Amino acid sequence: MQTRFAMIMPRALFLRLLTVLSLLGLGVAAQAQTRCNEEDAGPSFGGRDLSMLDTSSANPRAQLQDLVRDAIKYSKPLGSARLLAEAAKADMEQALAARKPTINLSGNAGYAVSSAPNVPQTAGFQTTGTLSLNMTLYDFGQIKKVAEWRTELAEAAKFSQEATEEQLALQTVALALDRGRYILQAQIYQQYTRRMACLVDSLETIVKADKGRASELVQAKKNMQQSDLAYVQTLDSLKGVETRMKHLVGDKLPVPASMSTVLLQVPELNEVMADMLQAADIAGAAAQARAQHRYAESVAASEKPQVSWTVTTSAVGGVAPSKTILGGIGVNIPLYIPGADSARLAAQRRAEAQDLQRDEAIEAKRYRLMEMNDSALATIDRAKRIVDILRNSDRVRFATLQQWQQLGRRSLFDVMGAEGDYYSMRIAHVNALFDAEQVVATMWSMGRGVQASLQ
Repeated sequence: MQTRFAMIMPRALFLRLLTVLSLLGLGVAAQAQTRCNEEDAGPSFGGRDLSMLDTSSANPRAQLQDLVRDAIKYSKPLGSARLLAEAAKADMEQALAARKPTINLSGNAGYAVSSAPNVPQTAGFQTTGTLSLNMTLYDFGQIKKVAEWRTELAEAAKFSQEATEEQLALQTVALALDRGRYILQAQIYQQYTRRMACLVDSLETIVKADKGRASELVQAKKNMQQSDLAYVQTLDSLKGVETRMKHLVGDKLPVPASMSTVLLQVPELNEVMADMLQAADIAGAAAQARAQHRYAESVAASEKPQVSWTVTTSAVGGVAPSKTILGGIGVNIPLYIPGADSARLAAQRRAEAQDLQRDEAIEAKRYRLMEMNDSALATIDRAKRIVDILRNSDRVRFATLQQWQQLGRRSLFDVMGAEGDYYSMRIAHVNALFDAEQVVATMWSMGRGVQASLQ
């Protein structure tokens, strides 16, 4: 074509005509680009329904509270922990009742033969009934220590239930935040794809006037396909998160609320450190340690003498009938119990080991809190810095696009590079916000709890 035009007009005139045609194409592209705003996301793109990406005006904090309540309501592991706590409480009540009197009734019937020196032998049917009443008076504190052991175990089981509930709350909040993260990412990728689609429309107009720029059109289409692929992958990740949420809170999920700032307030480190000692997992570890010490004391007390009182009445009917009533004090003195020293030593070592585990849990949690506090502050600072970069990135992409459209002083690759940089920074900003929220939620869970922080 260039050769044909060159044959019928001077080269200078031919170049001027090419420039005019190119500028005309760029002007049409500029109009198309002006009409196409990435913020104007329609209800669908590429045949996919995007209504799931619409965020409601619901209170995000209230929605998190509702989700946590539903998770607690439907949780089977929490139900199991609750039943174990009830069982431990029943064991405690049984141990506390050991101090009370016990009443036993026994009886038997059968054929009996009785003989004694200088006494005629008797034989015949005989029945025997015995009623006894027993109560321990003094046992060097064994019953008391066993009751205290069971009481501490019941406390530990209760704290274990609370810790399970808190972990469930944290898991629910984390999934809700991930859902919000992927929703925002999908919206950004959708806008990026629409932006690239508008660029493709512009280039198709330009290529009609200048076939030599067809490679730019191919490059723009490739970028559009890549952004659309990222969008589809984000939707797949969103569906996976929602499936895990349904397992926790039921199949009916609420319309997503905006979660990008609901937990961005970093708690005071000293406050969380103080709350940490009252957290369910630490309190449970302390109760377990106390329980092991009470158990060791009960093992030691079991080797000491025991004093009890008893009242027994028995009656014999049939052959040789008789009645007997016995009441008095009984003393049991252990003289030799094989393996008693080993049992006592084992109980003491378990108590000491539980103390070390409790101390290690506190220490590890303290350093973990310090690490997460630094991470939260750094992530929030990164999000603020990204906002400044985003402002400049938006100016760069606007200027680059304007120069490419109106002056032809920038290449298409400059335009696509500026657009890609802008949207990648928006994705980085979203990730920084939700990373910070995840860390803050974890910090709250290590202190007074996520549920309390949502109030």
